[in-house]
Amino acid sequence: MTLTVTNLACRRGQAVVLRDVCFTLARGEALILRGPNGAGKTTLLRTLCGLTPAVAGTVSADADVMAYGAHADGLKAQLTVAENLAFWAAAFGTGRPAVDRAAQAFDLGGLLSRRAADLSAGQKRRAALARMTLTDRPVWLLDEPTVSLDAANVALFAKAVTAHLQGGGSALIATHIDLGLPETRMLDVTAFAARASRAREADPFAEAVE
Repeated sequence: MTLTVTNLACRRGQAVVLRDVCFTLARGEALILRGPNGAGKTTLLRTLCGLTPAVAGTVSADADVMAYGAHADGLKAQLTVAENLAFWAAAFGTGRPAVDRAAQAFDLGGLLSRRAADLSAGQKRRAALARMTLTDRPVWLLDEPTVSLDAANVALFAKAVTAHLQGGGSALIATHIDLGLPETRMLDVTAFAARASRAREADPFAEAVE
């Protein structure tokens, strides 16, 4: 499926930070979000997946075709890696074969019996990213997914995304790392910065006199 975003306006709290966001994301394609901290990359991803209501504009696909990988790992600390993955597989109806594939894709075999609380930051991140393969959703939305990963595990992640793209999926990824993915375009969110937000940053008292 092709995801089409038209004139989307996004807010963080009560402040509109992005306006008139337009792009398409086709099957088999990755789109990399760029921009400095605070530019609105996370805000855009949260709006697309339905966690934050859009202020204006349209998104051609429902949120239930998207899988969102946020900053938080989202693991139950007292459950093992296997139990965490099994929970998500059950939630998305993908079953045990999907758990086995996810564990293999992110080299989690030796960690399956370990509690999430006992994992290193990088191991937690790998377990969290493995959940994306369990969702069976065509559009992946990923927010700085390589945080805490070393070079070898960044390569594992890139391989998993490549497999997703080759299977007809798509990915929208906020990252500053070159992942070497096929069929990749860049989108700089600073091009959609809301003028009102910029005005208030320059004059913090502007809102009081409007």
